[in-house]
Amino acid sequence: MVSSAALPVDIRPELGEGANLVAPERGRWQRAELVSALRGADALIAILRDRIDDELLAAAPNLKVVANVAVGYDNVDVEAASGRGIFVTNTPDVLTDATADLTFALLLAAARRLGEGERLVRSGTWGGWEPGQLLGQDVSGKTLGLIGLGRIGAAVAVRARGFGMRVLYTARSDAPRARELEASRVPLSELVSDADFVSLHCPLTPATRHIVDAAALRAMKPTAIVVNTARGPCVDEAALAEALARGEIAGAGLDVFEDEPAVHPALLASDRAVLAPHVGSATTTTRRRMAEMAARAVREALAGRVPSTAVNSEKVRV
Repeated sequence: MVSSAALPVDIRPELGEGANLVAPERGRWQRAELVSALRGADALIAILRDRIDDELLAAAPNLKVVANVAVGYDNVDVEAASGRGIFVTNTPDVLTDATADLTFALLLAAARRLGEGERLVRSGTWGGWEPGQLLGQDVSGKTLGLIGLGRIGAAVAVRARGFGMRVLYTARSDAPRARELEASRVPLSELVSDADFVSLHCPLTPATRHIVDAAALRAMKPTAIVVNTARGPCVDEAALAEALARGEIAGAGLDVFEDEPAVHPALLASDRAVLAPHVGSATTTTRRRMAEMAARAVREALAGRVPSTAVNSEKVRV
């Protein structure tokens, strides 16, 4: 079996005795190296930066499972894998709290302009306390709009209750926990116009690509803040940069980007954008659990069982 990248934990105990794991010592393999390593491999442990398409799958005729170390799997051509009888798995649940925590960290940082404040202090030019210095937005008692109320969105809603926030959400159907969380389902148009904070927690699909676009940004309050810890292309990055430059919204907190690791130059230049390097699940405990979950999925598939985290189990015969 092959791991496309060095993982932060030794997963061989989870893989079982006799497991032959091929992995880079550090970092990740380039595509050509991965193609070469996959010849004869029966399993691939992938990260979300890997593009797992039919061309790559064709280079690994013995492959039985692609275990993606992420909750999302938009980097994998699931249809192509299913057509070749290959399971695709993900790592749900274990990163929920870590990502929800980071979401609120970005929300608070953008609201209180902490990025600007830290840069000011580090510059050595801070002249001391001033009554009008770096005035930001209140969070307590404000309205939070969630685009998606799945596991992570619901965890963010739980945190919002601690701040006494009103919670709105938009989704294709009623969320199971909406009543418990006192979250009201509204159309996207109502959410973006009413919310003080708009936070994305949806998968990347054709329907959600650029779900926050120029029109959605124009409909927001000038004091609104956008937070994205889902997938970069869910937000039109150029439109967001322009909205920030024009003062159409007050700020943004982003952990994901349209063309990672590249970031729109205007966002890099914007004082009102708090930017993080895709660290939503980056805690020691969470990343260990993700790696171990992927390893268990591999073990299950190679034992002839349907992996418990397979996203295409109905399309692959054991």
